[in-house]
Amino acid sequence: MDKEEKTIKIPDGFMIGAAASAWQTEGWSGKKAHQDSYIDLWYKKNKQVWHNGVGPAIATDFYNRYKEDITLMKEIGLTHYRTSINWSRFLLDYEKATVDEEYAGYMDDVINELIKNGVEPMICLEHYELPAALFEQYGGWGSKHVVDLFVKYAEKVFDRYGDRVKNWFTFNEPIVVQTRVYLDAIRYPFEQNTKKWMQWNYNKALATAKVIQLFKEKGYGEKNGSKIGVILNPEVTYARSTAKHDQEAARMYDLFFNRIFLDPSIKGEYPKELFEVMEKHKIAFEYTEDELQVIKENTVDYVGLNLYYPHRVKARSTAWNDRTPFHPSYYYEMFELPGRKMNPFRGWEIYPQIMYDMAMRMKEEYGNIEWFIAENGMGVENEYQFKNEENIIQDDYRIEFISEHLKWLIRAVEEGANCKGYMLWAFSDNVSPMNAFKNRYGLVEINLEENRNRRLKKSAYWYKEIIKNRELLVKNDDFYK
Repeated sequence: MDKEEKTIKIPDGFMIGAAASAWQTEGWSGKKAHQDSYIDLWYKKNKQVWHNGVGPAIATDFYNRYKEDITLMKEIGLTHYRTSINWSRFLLDYEKATVDEEYAGYMDDVINELIKNGVEPMICLEHYELPAALFEQYGGWGSKHVVDLFVKYAEKVFDRYGDRVKNWFTFNEPIVVQTRVYLDAIRYPFEQNTKKWMQWNYNKALATAKVIQLFKEKGYGEKNGSKIGVILNPEVTYARSTAKHDQEAARMYDLFFNRIFLDPSIKGEYPKELFEVMEKHKIAFEYTEDELQVIKENTVDYVGLNLYYPHRVKARSTAWNDRTPFHPSYYYEMFELPGRKMNPFRGWEIYPQIMYDMAMRMKEEYGNIEWFIAENGMGVENEYQFKNEENIIQDDYRIEFISEHLKWLIRAVEEGANCKGYMLWAFSDNVSPMNAFKNRYGLVEINLEENRNRRLKKSAYWYKEIIKNRELLVKNDDFYK
């Protein structure tokens, strides 16, 4: 071994897997005309904003090729695979929670195939797959009725798969859709409405608590040894400086974008200051004391955290335009760190220390609750340019990215963080909102020019070795001194 390299032991029982979602992989095969999700609706209404017009219609065709993909998962040695059930397709009637046996049977087959191949399924109930009918009829997650319909859907799912699935999650990144739609107005239907944004945030937290309440009342965990949580995407936030004004900007950013889900999900309550700020800016969500009690009594068993890059903020240097609706950036501006390392394809800073810093926060502020990295990865454009003579993509940049992030994560575990694993985004290249297949994230290449044929990248063979040997070779940069 090179003296500039160091071997780090991956802890026993530490899961090394990969993630994806239903809508980003399945395609529309077998989907009934009335089973569009919000994503499908957006794509149909606004196809021109999706890269090269590609969207969820075919995706990776996982619906028809799941056996092929699960064989590759087994070859790589994934311990776990996280995906979602498409709510919009699982039911024929959302009000009555009538199950679509064709789609439900497909999910039976996927779950059974994963287990047969030694891959533990981790299932999320909603990964942006809100039924379009509920979005159009009730305003989606702005409606308490939709919350109740989600609980009815969850019950059907638990009854169907609870004997085999041990790891459940209510949402993946519950803050994202409404942030893009109602806060920043960059996705269909392009409505800037901060109060509506806040109501969606609250109703999703309430939905998580109500589903957990159902989960406990029906004894799913006791009967099957399963757990339920939520997958959040906290934005690890750094102030530009130690100055009071910059620190305050970072604190307010954290309140709006991190604590708004971390606190009710884990602590069972919202920060008192959030209510004060919402009242000040007339963006308060509608709630009842009974609902807050449900949230208090039904916190998560564990959480998945999606971490990709740091968020850096500074105090505002320009006056706020009072003629525009309130936006949390009233309290901050984004800050670009000079000399930062960048992923030039995705436009994101690369700063692996976010793993350690978030881990210490979970340990110190959130009771050291059990958690894991549910997503982390690197999107790169035009990866075909890195193919070798054997036609295998030489994605050494992805290997370095994963190594450096895992290094910081395992250091945190050694210092007592209750982190149980790492899930790479993603198992294969897949469709992302608007970017479609532009930026590739997978261990497995999806070749759009060759009928979406699959081929392992160099990173897949490397990932296989670290799973097999439980060792990680990293740069010896005095990291542990």
